[in-house]
Formats: sequence, C-alpha cells, structure tokens
Amino acid sequence: MSELKERLRADMTAAMKERETTRTGVLRMALSAIGTEEVSGQQARELSDEEVRGVLSKEVKKRDESAAAFESAGRAEQAAAERAEGDILREYLPAQLDDEELTRLAKEAVSEVAAEIGETPGPKQMGQVMKIANAKAAGQAEGGRVAAAVKAELNG
Repeated sequence: MSELKERLRADMTAAMKERETTRTGVLRMALSAIGTEEVSGQQARELSDEEVRGVLSKEVKKRDESAAAFESAGRAEQAAAERAEGDILREYLPAQLDDEELTRLAKEAVSEVAAEIGETPGPKQMGQVMKIANAKAAGQAEGGRVAAAVKAELNG
C-alpha cells in the first residue's frame, strides 16, 4: 500500500477518535475516490503515491470549482464548507510552485525543446514543451497555470 494512502487511513482513524466529523468525512471521501480509481480499468491495481496525489488533486479541483459555483450563487456558507474540505485535502499534496518558479520551469522546458529541435520553439511546439513542463512540475502546479506560463514563454 502506498505511504500516502496509509497516512490518509491513519489520519481518518485519528479524526474519527477525535470526533472531527468534517475531517473524517473528507478523508473517507478521498479514500473512496482512491479505491474507485484502483478498481477502474481492466484490472484492479494498487496506486502509487504519485497516482494517489493525482486523485487528491482532482478532488481539490472539484472543491475549488464547487466553492466558486456556490460563491457566484450567493451561497457563502456552502462555499466556505467546500474551501475547508479543499484545505484538508491540500495538506496531503506537495506545496504549489509560485509564479516565479513556474516561469523558470517554463523557460527550462522551452530551452530543452529548443535543444531537441535545433530552433526556438513556437506555439506549434506547445505540446512538446508542455510534456516537459508538466513532468518538471510533477503535481506542484495546476495544468492551467503550467499552460499559461508555457504560452507566455512561447509568445514572449
């Protein structure tokens, strides 16, 4: 079993003992989502820590989107609850890169592609640059932020 999944289980047990209902519910939901991912596809498998982080990232993104929807509908209480759930899940994810680090990472990716193809890449090579940039970001930045940084480097 992955270390991260084991940590989630242990933290859920501790939250249950402490009667922290919100935390217990969020961790239970996260473990359920991980279990669903493990049995999806042709054959059941054990997820690696990196795959577990991917599932948690999706769940955080869902919470952020729900909070924004509740906020725009004038339902501040539900938006705050969604944000609180997202914050609990973020504790299990690596720290996010700031804009400066993300820009540096995008520059490195553009340089690597330039070395590969022998010329400065343009917008047509965005896919190649994104592949390298996403690998470097490794879950430390949302795909949209990485894409924006890469696009800025290619167009700038």
